Amino acid sequence: MTVPYTNNYSYHEALIKSLKVNVLRPIMTFVASDKLKFLDLPWKPYYTQLQVGLEGKERDLFNWFEQSLSIEVLAVALTILVTITIYTMEHYLDERQKKMYKVTEFPKDLEEVVKEIDEDEVNDEDEENEYVHEEGKVVEDDCGGKKKEKNKEQRKKMLPQLLSKFSKSQHYSLDKLSFGILHDAYTIIETVVFILMGALPYTWNLSLRMTQKWYPWSNRSVSTLDSNYESQHEIVITLVFFILTTVLGTITSLPWDIYSTFFIERKHGFNKQTPQLFIMDRIKSLVLTFALGCPVLSIVIWLIQWGGEHFYIYVWVFTIAFSCFMMTIVPLVIMPLFNTYKPLKDGKLKDMTYALAGRLKYPLTKMLVMDGSKRSNHSNAFLFGFGRNKRIVLFDTLFKNVTDDEIVSILGHELGHWKLGHSICNFLISQVYFGIIFFCFSLCYENPELYSAFGFNDPNRIVPTIVALTLFFQTLWSPLDKIVGLATTLYSRKCEFEADEFSVNLGMGKDLQRGLVKISMDNLSSMVSDVWYARVHYSHPPLVQRIQAIRNYMKKNDWS
Repeated sequence: MTVPYTNNYSYHEALIKSLKVNVLRPIMTFVASDKLKFLDLPWKPYYTQLQVGLEGKERDLFNWFEQSLSIEVLAVALTILVTITIYTMEHYLDERQKKMYKVTEFPKDLEEVVKEIDEDEVNDEDEENEYVHEEGKVVEDDCGGKKKEKNKEQRKKMLPQLLSKFSKSQHYSLDKLSFGILHDAYTIIETVVFILMGALPYTWNLSLRMTQKWYPWSNRSVSTLDSNYESQHEIVITLVFFILTTVLGTITSLPWDIYSTFFIERKHGFNKQTPQLFIMDRIKSLVLTFALGCPVLSIVIWLIQWGGEHFYIYVWVFTIAFSCFMMTIVPLVIMPLFNTYKPLKDGKLKDMTYALAGRLKYPLTKMLVMDGSKRSNHSNAFLFGFGRNKRIVLFDTLFKNVTDDEIVSILGHELGHWKLGHSICNFLISQVYFGIIFFCFSLCYENPELYSAFGFNDPNRIVPTIVALTLFFQTLWSPLDKIVGLATTLYSRKCEFEADEFSVNLGMGKDLQRGLVKISMDNLSSMVSDVWYARVHYSHPPLVQRIQAIRNYMKKNDWS
C-alpha cells in the first residue's frame, strides 16, 4: 500500500493505515495516539536556519518504506538512538565494574603471585640496588632530592604492603568510577539536548553575525545574514565558531574538572595543585588550543575547498606532516610550559640507563626529571623524541618507593616498545585510520539531507565544512569509532605483554614485577576488574595478568 508523504510524517498513522488485521488495530491506535506524538518522524532541532525543519519541502517518495529510510527523516532519531545505545552499553560495563570495587576480599590470584615474588626475594641474595647503610642516614638521590637510605630491616615484603593498600585502592577506584558514571550521564543529556535544541545552527549563525559585524573591521549591518559573505569568509567564521564552542565546552566541563581535582584526587592524597595553578593550566590550555587549532582548521578547510573531489588525499598528507611536527614540538615547547624539567644527576641510575640504551642502540640524548609532584603524587615514566633525538622523562614521585634497578627494568619495558616497533606501528596505524576517516567523509560531504536534518536546511546557504565534519563524526562515524577503539585497546594490551617479555629477556624480570607492583600501590591502581570491563577499557592488562605473564616468561627463559 502506498502512503503519500505529507509535510509532517507520522509513522504511527502510516502503520495503522497499512495494517488490516483488526486484532492489532486497538494496539496500533494507542501507539499512534497523541500521547506518543513526540515520536513522530522526523525529529527536528528546535532552532534551524529556516525555522521550518522539513516543512514546506515537497518529496516524491514512492512508498512508506522508502520514505522512512530517508536520511533527512531518520538522521536525528538514529543519531540519538545510537548515542543512547552506546551510553547504555558503557553504563552496563560501568555497573559491572562498580560491583568489583565493592568487593572487600583481596583477590586470591593476585595474593598468590605477589606471595611468590616475596618468596623469591627472600631467597635472592642479590641486594645490589638496596641501601645497606645505617638506618636514618640521609643521602641525596639521583633526582637531587633528600631521602633516607634503607637497611635490610626496612625492606618490607610486597604482599603486606599491597594488602594494606587494597581498601584505599577500592575506595579511590569506586569514587572515580561513580564520578565518571555521573559525568557520562550529564554528557549524554547535554549531547541530546544540544542536538534537539539546534545548538550547531544557532552557534554558526551567531558566529556569522559576529563576523559580519567585525570583519573586515567594518560596522556592517547584522539584521540579516549575508549568504555571499558567508561563502567568501567561511574560514574566518569557522575560527569564531571554533572559539565559541571551545569556550562553551571549557565552561561546561569546568565544574567536573574542579570536583575531580580538588575533591576526589585530594580526598585520596594525590592532588597537589593550588587553585592558582589549576586556573593557570586552564588558561594555558585554552591559549594553546587556539594557537594551534586555528591555523590547523584554516588549512584543513582551505584544502577541502581547494582539493576538489580528492581533497581527502591532501588533508591526509597534511595530518601526517602535522603529527610529525607535534611529536617534535610538544616535548620541547609545550610540555615545559606546564612542568619543569631538570637533567637527571650523575649516578647509578643514569649510568645503568645509558648502558641499557647503548646496548639496544637507542639514541638517548637526555634523561630528565619532571616535577610531577607539583600537581599530583601519581608516578610515571615515558620516552619521547623524534629521529635520533630521544629523551627519557622520570616523574620525581617515582623515586619515592621504587629502586634504581626497578626503574631501569620499567625503562627496559618502555624501550621494548621502541625496539619491537610498537611506537612506529601505532603511528602508522593512526595515520592510516585518519586517511580512512577523511576518505569516508569525502563520500558523504556533499549530502544535503544529513545537514538539513540537523538544522542546516537553507538551500541558498553553504554547509560549513566544520559542521559537516562535526556531524560526520557525531553520526555516521561514531559507531565505527567505538569498534576501532576496541580493536586498538586489544592491540595495546598485546603490545604491553610483548614489552614486558622484552624486559624479562634483558634479565630484568624480578625487578620489573616488583616495580610494577610498587607503582600500582603508589597510584592506588585497581586490583580487581570485571573481565568484560577490562577487555573494553583497559589499554594495559590488569596487574595480576601482567605479573603472571612475567613469571611465565621468566620460567620459559630460565630467569627465575
